Amino acid sequence: MNYCFTFPIVGKNKSKRFSRIVLSFFLASFFLISISANAQNKIDIHGTVVDSSGAPIAGVSVLQMNSKVGTITDASGHFEIAAKLPSSLIFSYIGYESQTIEVRKNDNLQIVLRKSNAASLNDVIVVGYGTQKKEDVTGAISSVPQSRLTEIPSTNVLQSVEGSVPGLTITNTSSVPGKQPDIMVRGQNSIAAGSGPYIVVDGIPLIQTQGSSINDINPNDIASIQVLKDASATAIYGVRGSNGVILITTKRGKTGKPQIRYNGYTGIENIAHILEPRSPAEYIQKYADYLSATGQTQTSPVPNYSELPNYNAGKTTNWIDATTQTGIMQDHNLTVSGGSDKVKYYVGGEYMDQKGVIKGYQYKRVNIRSNLDIDITSFLKIGMSSYLTSNNYDGGRANLLLATAMSPYGNEYNADGSYAIYPMYPELLYVNPLLGLTTQQINRNVNINGNAYAEVTFPGVLKGLKYRLNTGYIYFPERSASYTGRADNDMLGTASITNAHTNNYTIENLLYYDKNWGKHHLDFTGLYSAQQRRYITATAGAKGFVNDIISFNNLGAGATQTSSSYSDRYASNSQMGRINYNYANRYLFSLTARRDGASVMGAHTTKYGIFPSAAFGWNINKEKFMQNISFVDNLKLRASYGKTGNEGIAVYQTITTENAVRYPFNGVSTIGVLAGNLGNANLHWESTKTLNLGVDFAFLNNRISGSIDAYKNNTYDLILKRSLPIITGYSSVLDNIGKTKNQGIELSLNTQNIAGNLFKWETSIVFSTNRNRIVDLYGDAKDDIGNRWFIGKPIGVIYDYKMLGVWQTGEDPSQVDPTAKPGDLKFSDINGDHQITADDKVILGQTTPKWTGGISNTFHYKNFNLNIFIQTVQGVMKNDPDLSYADESGRRNTPAVIGYWTPTNGNNDFPSLAYNNTRGYGWARNASYTRLKDITLSYVFSQKIVDHLGLAGLTIYASGKNLYTDTKWIGWDPEDNYSSRGSGDWTNNYPLTRSYVFGINISLK
Repeated sequence: MNYCFTFPIVGKNKSKRFSRIVLSFFLASFFLISISANAQNKIDIHGTVVDSSGAPIAGVSVLQMNSKVGTITDASGHFEIAAKLPSSLIFSYIGYESQTIEVRKNDNLQIVLRKSNAASLNDVIVVGYGTQKKEDVTGAISSVPQSRLTEIPSTNVLQSVEGSVPGLTITNTSSVPGKQPDIMVRGQNSIAAGSGPYIVVDGIPLIQTQGSSINDINPNDIASIQVLKDASATAIYGVRGSNGVILITTKRGKTGKPQIRYNGYTGIENIAHILEPRSPAEYIQKYADYLSATGQTQTSPVPNYSELPNYNAGKTTNWIDATTQTGIMQDHNLTVSGGSDKVKYYVGGEYMDQKGVIKGYQYKRVNIRSNLDIDITSFLKIGMSSYLTSNNYDGGRANLLLATAMSPYGNEYNADGSYAIYPMYPELLYVNPLLGLTTQQINRNVNINGNAYAEVTFPGVLKGLKYRLNTGYIYFPERSASYTGRADNDMLGTASITNAHTNNYTIENLLYYDKNWGKHHLDFTGLYSAQQRRYITATAGAKGFVNDIISFNNLGAGATQTSSSYSDRYASNSQMGRINYNYANRYLFSLTARRDGASVMGAHTTKYGIFPSAAFGWNINKEKFMQNISFVDNLKLRASYGKTGNEGIAVYQTITTENAVRYPFNGVSTIGVLAGNLGNANLHWESTKTLNLGVDFAFLNNRISGSIDAYKNNTYDLILKRSLPIITGYSSVLDNIGKTKNQGIELSLNTQNIAGNLFKWETSIVFSTNRNRIVDLYGDAKDDIGNRWFIGKPIGVIYDYKMLGVWQTGEDPSQVDPTAKPGDLKFSDINGDHQITADDKVILGQTTPKWTGGISNTFHYKNFNLNIFIQTVQGVMKNDPDLSYADESGRRNTPAVIGYWTPTNGNNDFPSLAYNNTRGYGWARNASYTRLKDITLSYVFSQKIVDHLGLAGLTIYASGKNLYTDTKWIGWDPEDNYSSRGSGDWTNNYPLTRSYVFGINISLK
């Protein structure tokens, strides 16, 4: 087929015009065709960005590589972008690791951003009374890794933090459900005053409230935790800062549509390590060996005649099984957050239920939180943070201490099915460990906490000036009630009820000024605050009830009644100023001074103290001579010096008080007074001067990052009791005497070992070492042996005899310990006087660790995440109560692992069963340990599955805690403080538990 195109003949001018029209037509056609072709190569790529828990992340930057095409995720974490295929998209968000994803087909993408192993220098962290960019911080501040807060299920957030922050020592001396661990920052500065850190939640102090604890904070509500350690960071809190400060910030709402999230888990617990009693056969053998060692004739195979029928019948009881159970715990969290440009909200609720591994122990917590931020105008912002926590510890409890003493042939029940009061009758020293379950116990408290703020930002010529008013109120009511009756071996019946409450308020006026000019930056923070706490408690009791039916519900039915009450008040005022200056983000300076006044100080003092600090920072990596050193991403030197304080005493200790007593006078009961406390009107704060040197570093595109700090604390004017002649009517008085020194090194190291597209491996290592020593006590350079305080030695030491072994048959003890006989413990004659006396005691070790560490390895493969955390505590020594039963050895069962000497076995580690330990040897042993603290495996479902389910995000996980402990300690656990019979509180004899948890995190669209 032929085509012929003809054009009419036109004139010259018309021809030019026509040519331009044709050319324009072809150019336009080519342009449209190009656009069409280009459009055909572009597609709409969409997906969702979530964190490692499956929660959507709003505001994530999505950028096509080598172009200006980009977008951000919405409140549901969703994004949509038109881009060519194949294409590389870069996903980035502050505090998270950036990811580059190559897209080859139009899939519904699900991108999982993981928290950055090391905080970006531009990240904002919380400091005292404000925030700062990480690169501008001059103090020693450590942030708790976000993964420990979001990915480790725990009933108390400190359980997850333990071992993950250098310099922060958290010790679980008892695993009783709902019990708060002991906390210490950078070791112990004070001898007798408090050594716990100051805890601040959303700007309002927590620890000043009687009975309140960090256990009242729902771990799911916590956004971040910062630990302030040196004077530059803590002096801003004055008298409360010498033991460190922990800042807790809770989650708040963000702009976007409502985000509804559910986080829940359930799991089981068991005792991590059981100190097994002797088996029935071993128990029988031990009794025979005991009679032989004490020279007694054996007439029965068992110590008590009530055991004989069970022995003859072959009937035994495993008392550990009888008093313990499989613990069950569950936790459910539901949160709703969101907001507009003007109003942002976060509302959360929690229900937690934990059934303990020892019968009767339980803990229930109900928590409701509401955080609100409202922009009233362009210059006025108001908000609130409030929560209510109800804690329930009700129930009678079994006694594990007594369970370990029971004979396997003892009687658990009477013939009528009731508990036998004396399972080994006529042995009356040990009652049935299950009797506590028959008591009626109520133990509850509620923490009602409300904080509010108003913030005014000044415009115009006052630009940079801001005023903020913080107010906080805490109401903390407590109630406990108890009744013990006939079933618990109380033949009269005893009841008591205690009601107490605390009112606490805090008011803070804060003035901020922020100014930038050229390369200069200056900011100022000023504070005036007041705090007051009132506490009151009243107890009523009764004894002698006709029966056990009424319990504690009618104390008037008792034959005798008792009552008591107590009330106190604490108040403080503070003023503070802080100036931060930096030049070109290279040279950083910080000056802080705080003036504190506290009601607990002596009347003859001003009650006020001033606590200044200064700090310097140098961002070396921003210097010109560092610009060509490409492998250095961050290098900063820090130095600080300052003074902090510790009020360290309870109220009314500086005033002289008398105690009311009843005494008979002329046959009538009369009220009189006796000498109580001798006050010291000149008593003032303990003070600590702190020097800190530190370096922050990051290399190889942040593949390696961390910090190193070295510090030295000198504490003086220690608050100690000075002994007085008893003729004065008082045995001691508090005084400012004594000095201590505390120093250490801390290391934090983060590495990204493998950073592939499908597989990633990250490691975090923390290490800290601490040495404290007593410099002076009473000004006379003398030791206080009675309190085991020694000049030049650590504050907490083990001072005891040095055990060499056991005296064996044929050895002659006459030149060392003339009274010893074979089977007795052999001690070193330190002073060489041929006898063992108190003068032979030496310092065997210290009660605090010489060093601690932790290593966390996190592996990511596709949608799987695996975290393994190992913790170690080294160089600590404790007395082991499980190694000594003195004269009880023949009357009770003992742990199978603890041997004993006989003439035939020649045991050189444990003495004869006849040995009574009259010298009170404490059996000090190495309590160091290395623990596989937790393993958590999670899976984040793909967006395709999540969309099919109609959800925004879905993650499931399994976690195990306290899985294995390597230690030389003989006992339940080296971390526990276990009380022996007749000492301490047996209710805290609750060993470390191992838990297995399964959980799910759901985000709704």
